[in-house]
Formats: sequence, structure tokens, C-alpha cells
Amino acid sequence: MLLEKKSAVIYGAGGAIGAAVARAFASDGAKVFLAGRTLETVQAVASDISRNGGTAAAARVDALDEEAVENHLDDVVRKAGRIDILFNGIGMEDVQGTPLLEMSIHDVAHPVITAITTQFLTARAVARRMVEQGSGVIMSITAAPTPSANVGGFRTACSAIEGLWRSLACELGPHGIRLVILRSAGSPDAPGLRNVLAEHAGAAGKSFEEFVADMGCSALLRRLPLLAEIANAATLFASDRASAMTGAIANVTCGALVDL
Repeated sequence: MLLEKKSAVIYGAGGAIGAAVARAFASDGAKVFLAGRTLETVQAVASDISRNGGTAAAARVDALDEEAVENHLDDVVRKAGRIDILFNGIGMEDVQGTPLLEMSIHDVAHPVITAITTQFLTARAVARRMVEQGSGVIMSITAAPTPSANVGGFRTACSAIEGLWRSLACELGPHGIRLVILRSAGSPDAPGLRNVLAEHAGAAGKSFEEFVADMGCSALLRRLPLLAEIANAATLFASDRASAMTGAIANVTCGALVDL
């Protein structure tokens, strides 16, 4: 198993992406520590993993709360001895479906501020502990930077996360810590994305099915990546099989984005 004897922390584990990654990590041998703002949702994921033979613990943590993040990670280290992997699937609380000219500065800036705050607080806290052990992998997920209308501050927030990860990679590389971001084109089987795409479909005057089909037809594989495919990629890049990768943005878009 790729992550045997590894301890992984997943923030935003109650969401579609975080939950999929948590299940994939656990199925490949990792002990997973799941955190999110709604304990019941996170606990449901942890219980599902345990029923399927994995090892999982759940905690309520608001990633905007620096003290709560620090306390949670202290608890993880007490239980597991170390933290090998961090995956951030934290939501940005973004507003989509409205043209920028009709949006308030608050709605545009809020996801940027939320993303940078949560991603920095969690990554910094985990990195400080990883520095002591001389190894670790810190991961997040962003959207493909293909220009599109009516996404508010979402893609600006994604760009900010990618810039932060590159800076962290430079500083943490000498300590044996790798930084990797997954770039997705969006997974149509994620409930939250379905709601967002429905808004975009309405704005475009199309049905949901027509809109998703149009999105997928421009990808090289003629479809969008499913949650399980994103989670499997996360497992690979978190493992020692990807030990030479850092400061990297992995393209898992089914060819919706073509790297140059």
C-alpha cells in the first residue's frame, strides 16, 4: 500500500473532495485524522472509513481559528507520533453565477481572504511539526486557470494558493518537506459543484446536462475528472513514489487544461 504507516491530516474532510481523499488515503494504509467545521459530517466520513477497515478519527476544527488548528495538530501528534501528510480540501465560501460588474468587493474578496487564511494557518502549523521530523508532504487543490465568466473571486483565490505553495516549497525544501497542488477541472459527481454548475448553466441558458457535456467535450479525454480520480492522484503524489516532486502543480483535469 502506498501510504502504509503514514499519518495524514485532512482539513475540509466533510466536503466531497476532502472525504474522497480521506477514503483513498485510508484504503492505501494511512491513518487519517479528519477535521472540519461540522463534526457530524466529518464523523460520518470517519465512521464509513472505519467500517471499511481503515483507521480514522474525526474532530471539529475551524481552519480560520489559529488556536483550534494548533490544538488539533498537537492532539494528532500525541496520538500518531508524527504528521506525514496534510491535504487541504477547505471551502472558500465563494459566490459564483454573478458577473463581476454586479458583485460587491466583499463577495469578490471574501474567498481570497478565506483561502489564504485557512491554507496558511494549516500549512504553517503542520510544516512547523514536519520540520522537526525532517519530512512531510503538504497538499492542496485548485481549479484549472482557464478564463471563464461569473466565477467571482474563486480563481483569484486559487492563484493565491498556488503562489503561497510555491513560496512554501522554496523555504521548506531544505527540510525535506514537499509541496504539491492538484489542479482539477471540477468533478461533476461532487454535490457542491453540481449546484455551482447549475447556476452557470442557467446563466448560459442551458440545461445542467448540456452545460456539463459542453465542459467535458473540450477536454482531451472528452470528460471531467471524477472525485475518485482526484483522490487517487492525491494518494500517488502524497506517497514516496512521488518523492522527487515539490513546488509542483499536478494536472488532473482529463486534459481540460494542457500544460505547456
